[in-house]
Amino acid sequence: MMLKSNEELIAQLKAVLVGQCYHSKAISNYCRCARRFLDFLERREIQVEDVTQALVSTYISYESGMLRKHHGQSAPYQHPIPRARNPCAAAACAGPVAAPLKAACAAEAVRFESVANTRSGFMRREASPPPASRHLIWEARHFLTWQFERNGDNSLTGLGVDDIGRYMDMRAPKLTRKSLSAVANRLRSLLRHLHRVGRTAIDLSPHVIGPLIYAYEGVPSILERDQVAAVLKAAGKDRTPRGLRDHAILQLLATYGLRSSEICNLRLEDINWRAESIRIRHTKTRACSFLPLMEPVGEAVLDYLRAGRPAIDAREIFIRTRAPYRKLRMLDSVVRPRLRHAGVKPRGESGAHVFRHARAVEMLRASVPTEDHR
Repeated sequence: MMLKSNEELIAQLKAVLVGQCYHSKAISNYCRCARRFLDFLERREIQVEDVTQALVSTYISYESGMLRKHHGQSAPYQHPIPRARNPCAAAACAGPVAAPLKAACAAEAVRFESVANTRSGFMRREASPPPASRHLIWEARHFLTWQFERNGDNSLTGLGVDDIGRYMDMRAPKLTRKSLSAVANRLRSLLRHLHRVGRTAIDLSPHVIGPLIYAYEGVPSILERDQVAAVLKAAGKDRTPRGLRDHAILQLLATYGLRSSEICNLRLEDINWRAESIRIRHTKTRACSFLPLMEPVGEAVLDYLRAGRPAIDAREIFIRTRAPYRKLRMLDSVVRPRLRHAGVKPRGESGAHVFRHARAVEMLRASVPTEDHR
């Protein structure tokens, strides 16, 4: 098979970015970074198809060093590669289906195999891997790299309780108790997998000790009615595309007390404008509810659809405001800045669930029955 030239790869990368509606300046930046990476490979007589994860890390370190050399140690840190992933974007253009990264050493081979087997285990159990599996795969890469760098490529057979303790101690300082508990759960899953496939002599998962998480310790704060009104009023003044989107989302949160995932999964066909109703797909029960489309919600969503939503083929209502345009996955990054902008400071957690709890409290105060409320 004839290998593509650098210019062909850059042209293919540019076509991909244009198709994903990236801004022209962002496209120019990405193509420039990809061209630098390809030049780096060419100087070392390395084919794109032979790119490894270790080589990408080496290139990032090289570019960071060049940046410091040109701007001095006092210059503010600036990553030389946008989003840290786009050197591989040029490699991805080498064919219709990008080949997996090749292992540069025994450590990478074991790590890649372990991660691949962990991912396939999730794929066998579910039609598509849950979002949590992405975190497990990251933890697997992180732990195995840490272990191989400390004790060598073949150190898994001698893995012991002390190693597990040192890894948890290394992870602990920068994490909350809840996050550290999640790390412990992911590490247990990895250790069970490593023992199951014969990489470790014994199952070390029972020896992973994480912090205790008490019931109700993470219950979000409750917003009062005047605080909810202040957030909606402040968001309603922002007429930018992002502002229109956020205002519509906040109206849905405040009016119906929906879960974050239920709003992210809303589709254009879920709103019946003639019947003035909205269909909600409940993520936990997998049931559907039909709710009346309240006037403030309908107006906010309509404003967003007319003047804020990107013109793309996706059927989900709420879309990212920057390319690549795809549906929102989390609402905490929407809610927290809006709370802060309105001067509302909840005492506890401040994610999207504060509106759900506020709505539940309001219903209880009004003696509204909640047996059928999902």
